Amino acid sequence: MIFRGDPMTALYQLASEYREAADRLNDLDLPDEVIADTLEGLAGAVESKSTNVAFVIRNLEGWVEQIKAAETEMAKRRKAIENRAARLRDYLLTNMERCGIRKIESPYFVLSIKNNPGSVEIIDESAIPPDYIREIPAKHEPDKALIKKAINDGFDVPGCRINQSSRVEIK
Repeated sequence: MIFRGDPMTALYQLASEYREAADRLNDLDLPDEVIADTLEGLAGAVESKSTNVAFVIRNLEGWVEQIKAAETEMAKRRKAIENRAARLRDYLLTNMERCGIRKIESPYFVLSIKNNPGSVEIIDESAIPPDYIREIPAKHEPDKALIKKAINDGFDVPGCRINQSSRVEIK
């Protein structure tokens, strides 16, 4: 059988044909060897197609890892460039202040020293009057690891259950 188009559709079609053939063969009064041989032939096509889909999965997962590595390297490079720009900005500020220059005009841009908005520095937090203290409520969230352990140990945890799903592992 030759399938053209989406490989997932082809595998789905093969799996459907296998199930239909198994159902039809079970309805017929055929020797077990004939049924086994027929299903084995169909299973071979499903296994072959499944192997090909697994190759595609591995290829995509390889791309994902390469992209993650590239993102990590780009983030490192971005951070290095940001740090360099910050150091140069500090260098420029220090030298303009040292020379007493507050403004430089050029054909490309205007450099000027501006004061940042004032910021509060806490010197002694215990001395601050209560009117200036805000309460931030604690964050509450379920401890899934603890809940899982309790359920697995045989305890009933209301409002919780263990879900068991399946996955395909490619080694």
